[in-house]
Amino acid sequence: MTHTHDMPGDAAWSAPVRAGRVITLTALNDGANASVLIIGADRLDRLNIPDTLKAQMSARIKPGMVLMSDRGLALATVLASSLDWHDCLTGAAPDRLLLLELVKHGFGADDLHGCINFFSKVGVADDARASLAFAPGHARAGDTVTLRADQDLLVFVSTAAHALSDLPAVGVAVQIETPEHTEDPDLREEAVRALRLTRELIA
Repeated sequence: MTHTHDMPGDAAWSAPVRAGRVITLTALNDGANASVLIIGADRLDRLNIPDTLKAQMSARIKPGMVLMSDRGLALATVLASSLDWHDCLTGAAPDRLLLLELVKHGFGADDLHGCINFFSKVGVADDARASLAFAPGHARAGDTVTLRADQDLLVFVSTAAHALSDLPAVGVAVQIETPEHTEDPDLREEAVRALRLTRELIA
């Protein structure tokens, strides 16, 4: 079974997603940005960007990575992506759309933690301050990223323009499906490896 929701620019959406279901985000136009916040359905596990990056030795979100909670548990796995870079360094900026969506589920401003800006790229500028620089034109219409929910989740999506971009907000399609095939064993092995490393770092 597949459910698709087309989001215009400057919009927000949220939904519960059961473990094992697959979420695919598709850029409907060039320059898309989808700010995604993930919270465990039990409301205890929250997406933890620092632990996710530290355990997998990366400064970006890319295919094969596990999105980890603040308790070291897998929330979701990035199964595939047409882009090899999704920004997570500038995802803590206040997003009024995400906040409004959180309120619908009984959350508040304190629950607006660091998120992932899918389809956006932010790198280090070549200046004395090593400033963060937004890369325009990174995403094109039709670019996709696919996640698998590794536990029951609440997923929040905003299509507001990236905080460092002066481009207008554009739409994103969200598709949720229950896969008929079993998970990729190589990706599962990578998830287990990343979680083991996280627990070693925390210990």
